[in-house]
Amino acid sequence: MSRQLLAMALAPLLGLFILGIGNGFLASLITIRLDDAGESATVVGIVSSAYFLGLALGALFNDRLLLRIGHIRAYGSFASLVAVTVLLQGLFFDPWAWFVLRLIGGWATVGVYLVIESWLLTAGDQKVRGRLLALYMISLYAAGVIGQLLLGVTSAMGVTAPFMVIGMLASLSVLPMAMIPRVSPLIEHAEPLPPHRLITMTPTGVMGSFGSGMVVAAAYTLLPLYLQRIGMSVAQVGQLMAVVILGAMLLQYPIGRWSDRHDRQIVLMAIASFCVVISAAILWLPLSLPLLAALLFLLGGGVFALYPVAVSHAADRAPAGALVRMSQGLLLINAIGSTLSPMLISPIMTAVGDGGLFWSFGALSLFFVLFFAWRRSVRPAPVPVAPFTATAPMSSVGAELVVTEELVQGALEHEHLEDLSDVVPEVEVAEPVVGPPPPDEEHVLYYDDADLAPHRAPSERTDETG
Repeated sequence: MSRQLLAMALAPLLGLFILGIGNGFLASLITIRLDDAGESATVVGIVSSAYFLGLALGALFNDRLLLRIGHIRAYGSFASLVAVTVLLQGLFFDPWAWFVLRLIGGWATVGVYLVIESWLLTAGDQKVRGRLLALYMISLYAAGVIGQLLLGVTSAMGVTAPFMVIGMLASLSVLPMAMIPRVSPLIEHAEPLPPHRLITMTPTGVMGSFGSGMVVAAAYTLLPLYLQRIGMSVAQVGQLMAVVILGAMLLQYPIGRWSDRHDRQIVLMAIASFCVVISAAILWLPLSLPLLAALLFLLGGGVFALYPVAVSHAADRAPAGALVRMSQGLLLINAIGSTLSPMLISPIMTAVGDGGLFWSFGALSLFFVLFFAWRRSVRPAPVPVAPFTATAPMSSVGAELVVTEELVQGALEHEHLEDLSDVVPEVEVAEPVVGPPPPDEEHVLYYDDADLAPHRAPSERTDETG
């Protein structure tokens, strides 16, 4: 990767890292504060679901604002809105006002991810996008780990201090984007596949994406509640949540590589079965703090790996022309699962006790095992068409840009998908044009955020694709 490309990626990566530190422990902080105020697990779940509902709405609509005002100004707008919603939560306490603020905060947060993903992943061509995505994921997970560790530190400073710190970090994240002058690439909008077409194409991918949204959202929002109610201090809650995210960071890649070498449906069944075992162990074993940390580390690795393996399986099924829309549709389904999860699981915790979280984890995982086994008996998985990519898209643009040339080529070569040709209309291939190309065809147009006037990228960047 060239030094020039790293320099272009520096601003969005720094912005993501700074904002991600605060955002990394905000969900845990809100859960703990609602519990301290005596709110039921059901109320905690409803307030928590507002954030994921905002994510889903933002993934559908925020690209329009980005295209209208440009990357830098869009980032400043979204990050400022994140800061305002967090500071307002620190000023006063009301669960239903927090519901509205979390909804707006989720909408603004996915806007931040939209800007960063589109900036990073259109900065270079297909040969370097995988490495840029890896840097993106490392920044995101590392910020989450640090943020969880700061939960205990900031809580000891006072009731409003954590919200002030998160708001300041969101505001500071604008500085790298504003002070490092760069031009930003133009992105295009693409619509997801209709849900019924997506379900017909890849039921396993749809169920895996939906289930991943449910379990990951519950881990972020309800696991801190469980930990506090079993007697953990605020600092210990933050440390154990950091362990969960660390497990996701370290185990996702080896699980993904395993799925490249074996039937992905078997890998999905194995991940779901593993989550059943871990949930049962947490419920029934006498837990010491080190044992609980080890089990949560493994649980984080399992639940966070479910989504990328499911997306990879879906990509093995999809025809080449449907890959982008398929990815966006799965992203939306994942967001729907994330939105429903706290509202469905928190009443179970209220009814059967705090262990209801892991009863829910275990029951959901067992259902997924049975579903994936049934789907494999009906339609065995194809040979993987492209290597596993550790996918962590937070917006429709991120989903679009992880579609690689290898994935498209593999899908084109898949003979058994001929019956799905109606998913994408046939496109006539034009005869090659004899003569020199149009003068503008070999260049990439960029929009400068200063005036939104299209202009040519600097000559030293003509090898990059937009």
